[in-house]
Amino acid sequence: MTLFTGTKPRNTLKTVMPLWVALVVATVGGLLLRTSFPAPAIWPFAFLGLALILLALRGRSFWAGLLVGLFAGGALWGSLIFWLTLYLGPIPWLALCALMALWVGLSGGAIALVYKWTAKTTSPWIEFGAVPVIVGAIWAARETLAASWPYGGFSWARLAYSQAESPFSHVVSWIGVAGLSFAVAVVSSLAVAILVNPRRRPMYVWGALTLALVLIPVFPSSVSGTTRVLVAQGNSKAGLFDAQNPGQVLSDHVSATLAAADDPLATSVDMIVWPENGSDIDPLRSEDAARVIDAVATKFAAPVVTGTITNPIGETYFNSSIVWTPGEGVTAQYDKKRPVPFAEYMPNRAFFRALVPDLVDLVSRDYSFGTRPNVVDVNGVEAGISICFDITDNALTREMVAGGAQIILAQTNNADFGTTDENLQQLAIARLAAIESARTVVNDSTVGTTAIIRADGSTQAQLTPYAPGYLIADVDLSETVTPAMVAGSFIEVLVVGLSLAGLIGLGVNSRIGRGGARKLRSR
Repeated sequence: MTLFTGTKPRNTLKTVMPLWVALVVATVGGLLLRTSFPAPAIWPFAFLGLALILLALRGRSFWAGLLVGLFAGGALWGSLIFWLTLYLGPIPWLALCALMALWVGLSGGAIALVYKWTAKTTSPWIEFGAVPVIVGAIWAARETLAASWPYGGFSWARLAYSQAESPFSHVVSWIGVAGLSFAVAVVSSLAVAILVNPRRRPMYVWGALTLALVLIPVFPSSVSGTTRVLVAQGNSKAGLFDAQNPGQVLSDHVSATLAAADDPLATSVDMIVWPENGSDIDPLRSEDAARVIDAVATKFAAPVVTGTITNPIGETYFNSSIVWTPGEGVTAQYDKKRPVPFAEYMPNRAFFRALVPDLVDLVSRDYSFGTRPNVVDVNGVEAGISICFDITDNALTREMVAGGAQIILAQTNNADFGTTDENLQQLAIARLAAIESARTVVNDSTVGTTAIIRADGSTQAQLTPYAPGYLIADVDLSETVTPAMVAGSFIEVLVVGLSLAGLIGLGVNSRIGRGGARKLRSR
């Protein structure tokens, strides 16, 4: 008896897993996918996790694929956004996880159909070409649609965001977030096809594609100038349920700013940046708050850009960012265009109140949707303003660049999420926004993580989270327009269209093939 008989070893990956095994594998895949996001942000696990999910989907019907996708999505979302339970309890977390897992489930069902309809193909062009591309398009299309609907969607846990500090991050400057997600999904899907049916040429293609994505440089950007920013982190108790005296958050950020008074760099500051809700009292309605902010602006001879809640009339409230120029007051203002549903406003209040009245009543006021441009003049610099989850909205980033923004000020309040990973996940999104837009992003938080991110995604400066502090830095300004910004929503439309066209094409081809087979049997 010899150790090698000459027969080709059986590839067990070609065998369809029992459903219960597929559910376990998909759950593990979802958990691995979660670990690719902060923290611990092990970016290769995005490829491995997705590959396991795709392997679990092979040989399934649509409904079995949907079930596998639900398990994968539940594991991913349930672990990734567990920070939502910190103050609000399990109900909002469960509801959002269920919705997002359903999206993953639907894409799982669609991907299962792709595998089913091509299971008997003998064409390497279909097996190693069309299938990975269509599977990648379906995954990226699902992310795009889930980021848009319902109620404006929830743009989190996109594959691209897991690559914020990976060698693939620079790709986002060329093809945007949707394009990078598509690329990661195609690489993973092609790897699965090769594992199931090893072929030399597809291996070369996979290697060349992966290497090309790694070697693609960030789109070159030109520096049009610099501006010196003083960024303050007050480490404030600014959460929804934090007990505090009115004006305490404002006082915290004043103190953090004044701590820079003896810094030699503070003698020529161009702007002072405070986070979302950096002033918990509206200086447009409070003379005391106005006097305090003006004193800080006057001391440093620089405008203060701060978040605050404005109440221009009656029951109309905005989550706003204002530019306070010393001796002049408010010279520019941005009102958040897309308040967060179920946090900053309650959609269908009567319906949801009938289900969970205590939770709905926590959202005591509904913020209005702003209409002002998200680019403001700050001491001669055109600054794009992003308030909290605005940074996840690629359309708003494109709007900033189109409006002439030379820098992005991302003001956020992460106090509601304690010391969880939420702020790190948001920082990763801000990092990709910097690369995608070729703009320096000043990510300023009430509690952390406050950081200045260069246009290439590297960190210029960063504060220790959950401690008061300040940064002073000369940051680059840019007027570069990247291919991702030029393409706009075209990439998103493209992946949605490609996924639909692929499904329809494969479905029609499968139907024709079955019809032909039936005719042959009937003869």
